[in-house]
Amino acid sequence: MKRHAPLVALAGQPNCGKSTVFNALTGANQHIANYPGVTVEKRSGSVSCDGTRATLVDLPGTYGITSFSLEEQVACDFLVTYRPDLVVNVLDASNLKRSLLLTLQLMELGVPLLIDANMMDAADKRGVRLDPEALGACLGLEVVPTAIKNSTGKQTLEGAMAEGMRCHAPCADTRIVDYGELEPAVTELSEKVMEIAPETRGKGRWVALKLLSGDHRASDTPEAPLTPFASLFSLADGYRLAFRTATGIKASRHIAEQRQAKATEIAGACLCPRTSPTRPLSDRVDAVVCHRIFGPILLVTVAWLLYQLAIVQGYRLTGLTWPLLLKGKSLLTTLLPDAGFLHDPMARALGLWVADSILALLNYIPIFLILFALIAILEDSGYMPRMAFILDKIFHRYGLHGQSTLPMVLGGVYAGGCAVPAIMSTRGIPDDRARMATILIIPMLNCLAKIPLYILLINAYFPHHKGAALFFISTVTLFMVLPVSKLLTTTALARRPEAPFIMEMPAYHLPRLRSVLQNAVSKVWLFVKKIVTVVAAVAVIVFVLIQFPGINEERTAHFDRRAHEIKTAFLTGIEGNPLARGMTDKRTEVLVRYADHYKAARFGASTPAAREKIDERFTALSPDFFAMVSPGKSPDGRRIRRELKKLIRSRKKLKHSMQQEVMEASFIGMAGKALVPVTRHAGFSWRINIALLSALMAKENSVATLGALYRQDSGSQSVAAGMKDRETGFTPLHALALMIFMALYPPCLPAAMMVKLQTGSFAWMGFSIAFPAFLGITIASGLFTLGSALDLTGLEAMALFYILAVLLTVTTGFIPSRLKSAPQI
Repeated sequence: MKRHAPLVALAGQPNCGKSTVFNALTGANQHIANYPGVTVEKRSGSVSCDGTRATLVDLPGTYGITSFSLEEQVACDFLVTYRPDLVVNVLDASNLKRSLLLTLQLMELGVPLLIDANMMDAADKRGVRLDPEALGACLGLEVVPTAIKNSTGKQTLEGAMAEGMRCHAPCADTRIVDYGELEPAVTELSEKVMEIAPETRGKGRWVALKLLSGDHRASDTPEAPLTPFASLFSLADGYRLAFRTATGIKASRHIAEQRQAKATEIAGACLCPRTSPTRPLSDRVDAVVCHRIFGPILLVTVAWLLYQLAIVQGYRLTGLTWPLLLKGKSLLTTLLPDAGFLHDPMARALGLWVADSILALLNYIPIFLILFALIAILEDSGYMPRMAFILDKIFHRYGLHGQSTLPMVLGGVYAGGCAVPAIMSTRGIPDDRARMATILIIPMLNCLAKIPLYILLINAYFPHHKGAALFFISTVTLFMVLPVSKLLTTTALARRPEAPFIMEMPAYHLPRLRSVLQNAVSKVWLFVKKIVTVVAAVAVIVFVLIQFPGINEERTAHFDRRAHEIKTAFLTGIEGNPLARGMTDKRTEVLVRYADHYKAARFGASTPAAREKIDERFTALSPDFFAMVSPGKSPDGRRIRRELKKLIRSRKKLKHSMQQEVMEASFIGMAGKALVPVTRHAGFSWRINIALLSALMAKENSVATLGALYRQDSGSQSVAAGMKDRETGFTPLHALALMIFMALYPPCLPAAMMVKLQTGSFAWMGFSIAFPAFLGITIASGLFTLGSALDLTGLEAMALFYILAVLLTVTTGFIPSRLKSAPQI
């Protein structure tokens, strides 16, 4: 593989200070992307070591070169495929024994290796001294002691890297670990690996150990490192079975134990405990943080703070950023064709639709900035593994991971979350099966966009039990998603790789402001670059479904006649007014557009000086029109403005009626009527179906569409009252079924796009839409049918459903998982 510059990889376990080393070496010369086909971040940058310019790649933090998690797969594939000129293995000097487990596997892989014994300052504070020379002698490698956080040892490390790139010597001792009774099998498999692929050279032993561990990911991954050796799978399986029969121990467990024993031996030879060690601060803090009682209380507090800062305060900040986004939209409107009196040009309607779709996502940027910064603080401080440790035992029963806590809080465990940042935050979950399950259940939690429909239905159909109904819908979602997660992880996700839960905790660290901000900004920028193109494409598809085929010529002519009548009424009302001389039907349309532009411009002006400039600009455009729309004291102007307001209100009402008919006649309207045979079992009419289909774009659309369908033309009647009047026979039981369906509703368009980004698959995006839709309509239909058969009231059915959901959750928690996708160490 030809390269213009040497390639250096940084490898290390999570929380070893690897990212700090990467930032110190590359400075601002770095960029972030994703590895092809996966959601794992690829951080790379340029580094100069004693005049040698090289490309430095920060591999994902992993506990081993295995296939338990997506991060480990990516790191393994990179090391084997790209064959870097040098691998810098960053060790946590304060936790050497654990860090050496990865080092031993890197040595067995035979890569050119340099050891960076980082966090020497933390080791010293923990009462442990590491002898770098002794460690180098045990490993047969050069060891550079550093404390990069304090800028100690950076130049020495750069010099060692330059020397390592010049030598480009593979690791000499790939047999550093003796596997005892398994050694004959390792040796024979290594020889056969060399026969199949002589170019593998030093990594033959590593391949043999992978085969004996049962790590057969290559069986369904053509590009994986073991693909060329698929013919050896059955032979390796035979050796593994023979070893299990002879010793009673799984080969994978024996390999892990031997590595652990070697790491313990090396650590014992290199670490010199002080005669009077002090209890480390991390241990003293953990006595509270991981306490059986205080730990969960602190975790709930941290989760509440995360929710308040990221979601609540983030939404408040969107109030500042939204006007800026609207200004960008205003600039776009100047490039689009002018709006018509009743019918907008297609180019304008499509352009504004796509712009609104993209702006809806860009408006999440303040939330993402806060969220990613807080996650970076939790990760850098060392608290994130503690969160996982506290809840993993409970969540594991449902196929989730302790680190599923944060995404579920952000998604709305109680009420008021948001699925988009919640799904985005799942990238920190190391267990791929649990990460996928978390992504798929988050849209079923109570995001803020569902609340308006809940309130509408509760106010209309549970007016005397609002508190009980709100408590029900706010908490029952958790008792639905946990059994759903169990179902997914034992069926559709059963063969996704798992990561063994590592309970060894890293030491606490004070996060660095630069690292936190750099992390947050880079992730937001990556999000913006990826999401815009995907959302734009899908928005066009949704636009077509809502706008076409449209109403027929007869109805179009009807609305055109009504528009003409409205304009005629306006011209009659201003007849004889000296300011309205020369007004015609066409000039009336121009006046309406002028008035809309003037109102929008004045709305964005915050100071008298700014408003004065706007008045000057619009006066220059048309002095006659300005006299009609400006807030002057002229009696003639006031009379025209009264008539103009009537005209604009009538036009708005007419466009509203036309849009309602267009929606009914559109593909999505046809789909709503076509779905009646399916949804009638849940008590939904075609109008309800249209509202639910429109919510695929954004769940807020459900209430907006119901408003378009049920609100009277006068606008004096509320949506709830209009719904009760026009949906005859709609009872509290109907409303309950609709609330349950909305609780399990598929992700909205922005959240679906986020599923695509996090899973890297349109297939999983489609599944995330189809599965909740099927589940929701099934449960809603079952509840409605059972409630009708038992003649239950809405409140009685609500209580029955809640009890059943709690019992199902408790029961499924005790059902063991039957399928395992990866060997356990």
